Amino acid sequence: MRRAIYRTTLAFMLVALSFTSSYAQKISADEQKIVDYLDAHMTEAIGTLESIVNIESPSEDVAGVKQVGMVFKREFEALGLTARWIDMPPEMQRAGHLVAATTGTKGKRVLLLGHIDTVLRGEKFKREGNKAFGTGSSDMKAGDVVLLFALKALQATGNLKDSRITVMLTGDEESAGRPINISRRDMIAAAKESDLALSFEGTVGNTATIGRRGSSNWRLEVEARTGHSASIFGASMGSGAIFEASRIVNQFYEALHQEKYLTFNPSVIVGGTEAALDGPAGTASGKTNVVAAKAIVMGDLRFISEEQKEAARAKMREIVARSLPRASSKITFDDGYPAMTPSAQNYALLRQMDQVSQDLGFGKIEALDPGARGAGDIAFVSSLIPGLDGIGAGGNGAHAAGEFVDLESLPKITKKAALLIYRLTR
Repeated sequence: MRRAIYRTTLAFMLVALSFTSSYAQKISADEQKIVDYLDAHMTEAIGTLESIVNIESPSEDVAGVKQVGMVFKREFEALGLTARWIDMPPEMQRAGHLVAATTGTKGKRVLLLGHIDTVLRGEKFKREGNKAFGTGSSDMKAGDVVLLFALKALQATGNLKDSRITVMLTGDEESAGRPINISRRDMIAAAKESDLALSFEGTVGNTATIGRRGSSNWRLEVEARTGHSASIFGASMGSGAIFEASRIVNQFYEALHQEKYLTFNPSVIVGGTEAALDGPAGTASGKTNVVAAKAIVMGDLRFISEEQKEAARAKMREIVARSLPRASSKITFDDGYPAMTPSAQNYALLRQMDQVSQDLGFGKIEALDPGARGAGDIAFVSSLIPGLDGIGAGGNGAHAAGEFVDLESLPKITKKAALLIYRLTR
């Protein structure tokens, strides 16, 4: 019996030694030091996450967002980065952004992106086993912590000072400040001085993001002749505004709903003899014996490329122009987030991260289906430089009560991010 136990124990030891030897051969001595640092500092990372989750920072809370920004400003300055807070104009009702940069002169110029605002406010940090609950925990304060501790590991092992890294943490990703050309001006400027971008939105399984759909809004306004409902459908009366709005929305569906990566959502509709729609709220009034004089519909449009967006808009305009008798319509579009269109350069970055993951023994990384993600900040610079997103911590429940981050994912994803940055900046 003892001999059998000895043989079993010896077998396990040989397997462990074999794995350790294989692992050591795949990563360099410098990289092993980075891994060792992160293994020793994960408790500190979770503590940092708790402290920032407990600061409420919805996009419109200027003071709260800036408070989170100041935590990171101090952290980056302690690593030797130069850091500054960029305020937005007061009328935009947004806090601004944090930009920090190394002063090195070697390697690729890497732009690291995150955001420190949340959609909701309210839930404090609470740990239950390997889950940490709290507003903004997975979207994306945990990703910001991954970014920070990847740089901490590089700095602690002497691999940060000669690099060329710029960090930008935006304070309004969840609800971008308007006008966009001001709120994203500094990000675009940073991209023009960089070779590639990495964004730390939450990971989805063992994937990374090489494409994200863009998002824009549309507004349809219909006017029609009104009068006694007994005359509806007649040559002198026509069919009214509500029928015309219904025709248009239904033809949008018939013409466009099967196109891959293209979606459109009529989110609000009002109609009657009187109708008004201001933002997300509207009013309407009418009588059953009066033909509707006005209808308004508002919705969004999501797309994988500028070409797809423009083609969809052209088709929608064409449908709107085919008015029913005695009705007239117009549609307007409002740009929001552009698309991060998949590219060969993005896939090349994915292959580099996949190699890092496999060298660490963490398995293969696949490209996430671009249709599985909404719009994101990296799209504002994806036409300028290649990029990779979705390399933050895993979790679930974003934008809702019960949001949590998977703490088991934190050390693995931070090691992958740190070694990817290390290899890119050599």
